[in-house]
Amino acid sequence: MDDVAHAIADPVRREILGMLRGATLTVGEIARCFTISRPAVSRHLRVLRECGLVRDELVGRRRIYRLDAAPLAEVAEWVALIRAPGGWDQRLDALETEVRRTRRERSMRRTAAHGERGERGERTEDTA
Repeated sequence: MDDVAHAIADPVRREILGMLRGATLTVGEIARCFTISRPAVSRHLRVLRECGLVRDELVGRRRIYRLDAAPLAEVAEWVALIRAPGGWDQRLDALETEVRRTRRERSMRRTAAHGERGERGERTEDTA
């Protein structure tokens, strides 16, 4: 995962991956979209190839590059894990809700009991 994370940390490589999404391109076709040199684009492609994010195929004298997004799955799982609320947060929130509910019920019972008895606990009678 570290190699993939390092590879996608560079904005040029992320742009290349975006270009290869749903397309196969040569290094020349990719290089035309950048102001950097063709050898620099080739170096970026090598980094992407070494971590498995792109595959290349020699077709005649041309090398065709295509995206292989499979190595991104591990990074995506890690990001999802980090973004998901922790199990303890949810459990503590549920506990807090239960404590509040219990306190509210006790308070309602006390209020109902005080309606039947006076402040000192004596029974009161309705005077209507």
